[in-house]
Amino acid sequence: MIIPVLIVIIITALFVVLLMFIKGTSKQERSAKKRSINLQRKGSAALIKEYEKKLSHDSHNVMALEGIGDLYFEDKNWEKVWGVYKTLYDISAAHPEIDIAKSTQRMGIAALNLNRLDDAINSLLISGKKNPDSFETNFSLGKAMYLKQIYDKAVVCFKKCKLLAPENGASNEYLGMSLFKCQKYKESLPFLKKALDEHPENKELLYDMAVAMSESGHGDKAIKVFMHLRPDPQFGALSCLEAGKMHERQKDFKSAIADYEIAFKLQNVPEQTLLQLKYRCANDYIALHNISSGLALLKQIQAVKSGYKDVDNLVSRYQELNQNQNLQVYMLSGTSDFVAICRKIIQLFYKDAFVKVEDVAVATESVEISCSVESNKWESKSLFRFYRTQTVIGDINVREFHSKMRDAKCDNGVCITMGSFSESAHKFTEGRPVDLVEKEQLSKILKKINMFS
Repeated sequence: MIIPVLIVIIITALFVVLLMFIKGTSKQERSAKKRSINLQRKGSAALIKEYEKKLSHDSHNVMALEGIGDLYFEDKNWEKVWGVYKTLYDISAAHPEIDIAKSTQRMGIAALNLNRLDDAINSLLISGKKNPDSFETNFSLGKAMYLKQIYDKAVVCFKKCKLLAPENGASNEYLGMSLFKCQKYKESLPFLKKALDEHPENKELLYDMAVAMSESGHGDKAIKVFMHLRPDPQFGALSCLEAGKMHERQKDFKSAIADYEIAFKLQNVPEQTLLQLKYRCANDYIALHNISSGLALLKQIQAVKSGYKDVDNLVSRYQELNQNQNLQVYMLSGTSDFVAICRKIIQLFYKDAFVKVEDVAVATESVEISCSVESNKWESKSLFRFYRTQTVIGDINVREFHSKMRDAKCDNGVCITMGSFSESAHKFTEGRPVDLVEKEQLSKILKKINMFS
């Protein structure tokens, strides 16, 4: 007997709760319908005054708060929207008829429009828990996360938006941009393309798509987009930079320089971007042996931002190169010209003797030339090694050079570098027939050479 009675009691309780829910919902619907009719009849200004009057007597009048909140929301009066729905949320524990999902959603949307991103996120998270399938809540939360630069969570929100409204164009745009910011370039591409189909004039989407294509292995398509965007006032400089990098990877330095020079003509280029453009352009000029143009750009960088990357060292290095044509040949020319100037240097070591080159060995870091030397009074066999590097060469290299000299039965050897030799390298040559020629002495030798003689 007890069990049937309990079942009857539970069923009755559930029925009462259901009736209360239906009654509450009906009351909300009637209130909303009544507000709509009043709005049509009286106008928003009159209704706001009416609601304000009610609220002056009872600041927690739920019907008046909801009514005035709707009107403020329609008028996009975000400060007041925030205040009204914040009040509704605060008193919701005492008023179960208040729709918490709606109140927190509108709080979040208001905060988002006021750029109060933390308040927006907190409010929309509460709304999402109450009503997880609301497109507007998920979209607004995703947008707040995107603006807050929490891109991975923005992706989650916009993916849910795509499930709730697959054809929504704004979701494509924000999902594509969020995935792009997460560096998920390949995944971002289809959404960026769909967004561009709807907004072909959107240059930011176009630029992001080009970067995504470049990072996904579609460089041929990406470079066309970058070159198309080069004159754009907003994304032109960045597009020139990206196009230049791609041309550099192809060793097409002339095209890269053309990309960068277009950017130099644009207005209001951010300083950091302009420095990058000038730095890369300078190095491309130098790669083409146009030292003077490269040096001019490096000095411009130096004047704006001292200590930028290795500019100070490059200016020091190439300023000297710019004043010494033979030094340019020694440091920058192709292998045949480099070997030719090395032979000229050897001749200066033995002005009054006949020098016969017997072998030339080209390595990655150096060139070795073995030769026999004859004069009226003596003859000898010599080995020369020429380094182009400007770094410090240690005793290991010099020991290996000396060992090679002995194997080749050379009487003496000369190691020449545009850099310097370590203290231990100098110490090793003491008492051995090896001379070390460093930067200062080499520069003097090169100034004496006439390449056309």
